[in-house]
Amino acid sequence: MKINKPLAEKSAYLFLCLIGILGLQTSYLLYTLMTSMEKMPFGYLVMIGIAIVLVIILSFGYSFVFLPYLRIQKTMRLFCQGHTYEQLFQMKDTFCRDMPLMMQRMNELLDKQTAIKMSKKQAEYLALQNQINPHFLYNTLEAIRGDALDAGMMNIAETTEALATFFRYTITEVENLVTLEDELENVENYFIIQQYRFGEKLNMRINTGEDLSVLQSQLPKLTLQPIIENAVFHGLECKRGVGTIRINIETTRTKLLISIIDDGVGIEEEQLELINERLNHIEMNYENDREEKRGGIALRNVSSRIKLLFGEEYGLHIYSNQNMGTNVRITLPFIIKQKS
Repeated sequence: MKINKPLAEKSAYLFLCLIGILGLQTSYLLYTLMTSMEKMPFGYLVMIGIAIVLVIILSFGYSFVFLPYLRIQKTMRLFCQGHTYEQLFQMKDTFCRDMPLMMQRMNELLDKQTAIKMSKKQAEYLALQNQINPHFLYNTLEAIRGDALDAGMMNIAETTEALATFFRYTITEVENLVTLEDELENVENYFIIQQYRFGEKLNMRINTGEDLSVLQSQLPKLTLQPIIENAVFHGLECKRGVGTIRINIETTRTKLLISIIDDGVGIEEEQLELINERLNHIEMNYENDREEKRGGIALRNVSSRIKLLFGEEYGLHIYSNQNMGTNVRITLPFIIKQKS
C-alpha cells in the first residue's frame, strides 16, 4: 500500500525550502542595496532594518512552525515504538483547531489495559537487566557464601545471601501484586547489601504500627526498593555523618499510606516542583531521558504503574527541604490479600 507523506511533513519541508529561497533572495537584495545605496543618505540603516525584519520572520517561522512539527513527530514516533502513552494526549503543539478534540476522543476510546501492559514491560525491562543467567548467578553467590562461612567471614556470608535473595525476588514474576510483607523483606535484603558498603553510616527503621494485618495488604512489586535506592544515593550518600531512612506505614479505611523518609541533603525547591509535576502524570517515556538521572526515572516508573493499576488519585508525592531531608509519600488502595 502506497503511503503519501502527511500534510504536516510536506509543510515543514516546504517551510525549509522557502527559508532557503528567501535567504538567497535576501542576500541578493542586500548586495544590490549595498551597491546602489552607498551614496544615499541612511542607506546602511535601511539595509540593517531589512536584515532585522528578515531575522524576526525566520525566527518566528522556525519557533512556531518547524519546532512544533519536530516535537509532534518525536512524540508520535515514541508512541508507535511503545515508549510513551499519556504524553501523546498531552501535546501542547497542534496543526489544526480540531486536533486536541481528536486526541481527547482517541484517549477515551483506548483501552487502559494496553497502557498497563506497557507499564509492566517497563518494569520487566528494569528488573531483567541482570537476568542473563539467573541460575548461574544464584549458584555463584551460594558458592561465595559457603567459602565465607568456612573462613568465618559472617559479614560476607550474610551480604551474599541477601544479594542472592534480592536478585531472586527482583527478576521473577514482575507483573504480580505482592504483599507488603514481601516488599519489606526485599527492602531489608537491599539494606543489608548497602550496609555492607556504608557500614554504620546507614540506618533504617520500619514502623508498621500495632495492626500487623497491614503486612498482608497488596501493592505492585518493586514499589519500595527503588525509592529506598533513590534515598540512599541522592539523599544520604552525600551527607556527612550517619544517615537514617524511616519507613512509616499507616492505613485509613480505604487507603494504604507509606512514607519513606530520609534525613539527607534534600532537594532544591525548583527541582522538587519539576519532579512532582512529572509524578502527577502517567509517563512511559524513559528512554534517552538525559534531563534526569536513573533515580528520577525509577520514581516515575513506580508512580506510573500505581496510577495505571489503581487510578489517578494514587501514586507518589515528594516533600523535601534542603539540608533537612526528603519524604516520599506513597498512596495506594488498601487491599488485603484474601486467604486461599
